[in-house]
Amino acid sequence: MISIMLPSVVLGALGVVFGLGLAFASKVFEIKEDERIAQIREILPGVNCAACGYSGCDGYAAAIARGEAAPTQCPVGGKELAVQIGGIMGVEVGDMERKVARVECGGNEKVCKKIYRYDGIMDCAAAEQLHGGHFACSYGCLGYGNCVRACGFGAIFIEDGIARVISSKCTACGKCAKVCPKKLIELIPVESLYTVRCDNKDKGSDVRKVCSVGCIGCGRCVKVCAYGAIELDGHIAHIDPCKCANCGECVKVCTPNSIGYFDCAIAKAGAQMALKG
Repeated sequence: MISIMLPSVVLGALGVVFGLGLAFASKVFEIKEDERIAQIREILPGVNCAACGYSGCDGYAAAIARGEAAPTQCPVGGKELAVQIGGIMGVEVGDMERKVARVECGGNEKVCKKIYRYDGIMDCAAAEQLHGGHFACSYGCLGYGNCVRACGFGAIFIEDGIARVISSKCTACGKCAKVCPKKLIELIPVESLYTVRCDNKDKGSDVRKVCSVGCIGCGRCVKVCAYGAIELDGHIAHIDPCKCANCGECVKVCTPNSIGYFDCAIAKAGAQMALKG
């Protein structure tokens, strides 16, 4: 009887000894997590949009605590969140430029010609596989809402076949830009009121054939800009938001009406009209 119970008793005793040893070792060699990580994670938006440059809010919080990331890298939370994070980290937060997404296309169904009727999957990437889409302009917005579905803030809607951004709701997370197969969405400082609504890189004569508001690369906007904020990139004009003074002179000379004026109030009103319709 003793010969049968002895091994069990020995094994049980060894288990207790090893268990106590592991418990002691875990306390001695414990790597304590920086309590600031939990504090920062608690106030982050939790949308895991990766706009901060990290895979999600957890990774961003840990990077801040390690001193590898700045408090200002979350566009969703903005300046208010950055100040809170700065308080936790004991650092001052400087000015934070707010950006907004802009769709660089004005070629809606009223001004851009169609070459066929598309009855496939309501997905921009899928539609693009058929000759670049149903619009005659192969560079323009397809309007099937990939960006709308990607936006977690309700900041994008489709109007007359193309995407539009509600500036007051946009957090500049950049998800819409990532899913746009045409690469038409750019993050621009919200203070910049003028953007060229065209990305057609063809010659002006070819652009006129497919879209009445397409940029024809005439260069008149370049000549009239007193701040050197506009330049031609091939056959298309581009406005540098860092140089633009919002004077609006470029709009006055743009005969195709390719340069758009963007304002939070106007965009919000347009969204409300679209929802009512």
